[in-house]
Amino acid sequence: MIDLSSGTLMILIFFGLVLLRVPVAFSLALSAMAAMYQMGFGLDLAGDLIVSGIAKYSLLAIPFFILAGNIMGITGIASKMIHFFRTLVGALPGGMGLVGTVVCLFWGAVSGSGPASVAAIGPLIIRGMVADGYPRPFAAGLVCTGAALSLIIPPSIGLVIYGILAETSISDLFLAAIVPGLILGCFMLCALPFARFFPQSDKDSNAVNADETSFETIAGIDYSRPYVQRLQHAFKEAFWGLLTPVVILGGIYGGLFTPTEAAIVATVYAMGVGFLVYRTLTLTSLFRCVVESASASAVVMLVVAFASLFGWVVVVDGLVSSYSDVLLSISDSSWVIILVIMLILLLAGMFMDAITIMFITLPIFLPVVTGLGLDLTWFGVALMTALSIGLITPPVGINLFVAANITQLPLGRIALGVLPFLIVSLLGLLLVTYVPAISLFML
Repeated sequence: MIDLSSGTLMILIFFGLVLLRVPVAFSLALSAMAAMYQMGFGLDLAGDLIVSGIAKYSLLAIPFFILAGNIMGITGIASKMIHFFRTLVGALPGGMGLVGTVVCLFWGAVSGSGPASVAAIGPLIIRGMVADGYPRPFAAGLVCTGAALSLIIPPSIGLVIYGILAETSISDLFLAAIVPGLILGCFMLCALPFARFFPQSDKDSNAVNADETSFETIAGIDYSRPYVQRLQHAFKEAFWGLLTPVVILGGIYGGLFTPTEAAIVATVYAMGVGFLVYRTLTLTSLFRCVVESASASAVVMLVVAFASLFGWVVVVDGLVSSYSDVLLSISDSSWVIILVIMLILLLAGMFMDAITIMFITLPIFLPVVTGLGLDLTWFGVALMTALSIGLITPPVGINLFVAANITQLPLGRIALGVLPFLIVSLLGLLLVTYVPAISLFML
């Protein structure tokens, strides 16, 4: 039986504060400081721990990837990508559902944030899918799920943080996540036929104005021109957006820059495209992007800073060894233990954000995974897959709230629309977890 040590009490206090709706960052700080006080450590140590927790060079990637994604979002790249893929797909079955999935995958390589991806590409994709005959809740569910893949598809902010905590190569994590991300996108396509089971309400049908009753009108596709000409024109317009993943990942694996430097390169590239190519970026909009990115980065870094206190108490109080022993005693099978870990992550994802979950659980899970002799790079990809599902599970699935704000639909209807994608995502998680070769064969 586990004693109620200072660390265990800290965890209980944390969840109590979260239930009282205290912001997660401050819940981490208050619970950790209470435990430090009980253990006899002076609170003057907290400042040093916070500084050491965020004074890591690799963390610079977070604000710059957020800024790059925001700049890309306002330069019109999203609409040009959708235009290109819609032209490419033509009359293939699935229509805008197929386009929406592919664009979500590409946008995941632009923005490492799920909620930001929903906000950037959600309105256009949902609008186009509704015009194509998809029910609005189902369209919102596709966007929420596709945007959640931003946690997996590189460059992923989550993978950057995991690489720092696990002391694992971020470049290897990025490379390992590519194929699982694509497979999960293919799983999303398997959920498209379930759209027929969602009745199209009158409100959804009337959501598209009379002069916008087809995606061709929304995207400006002129079907009077030959297919090759339309495709060439759409590709030319979307070229700079499609080149973004090549610039980022190609530069990393070509040895031109590190993942952290890639974030700065992505920001400069986005500014160059916005100012010089599309000319849709102005100094005013750039300033607004910087302010919004600074605000979003501050939220992330505040969690990182206070989570360093939490993690320090977990280690000093000996929770790592005691809780790890409990996990290892569950079964003699390493895969049963991994299944329990994934269930814990899925449950935690229903109530907390991915970054907080990593800082709370990884000090305990990483020694277990290492003790079982399993690969930490594979575990990072499986972890991100589980945490991405948390972005679409109520009651705190943040992607659902963003989609509800975009569509003006009740959260319950959005959650219902996500259900088919949630099922296939869980199947994808099982595949990524129990077939490590999917993540490791490219390394």
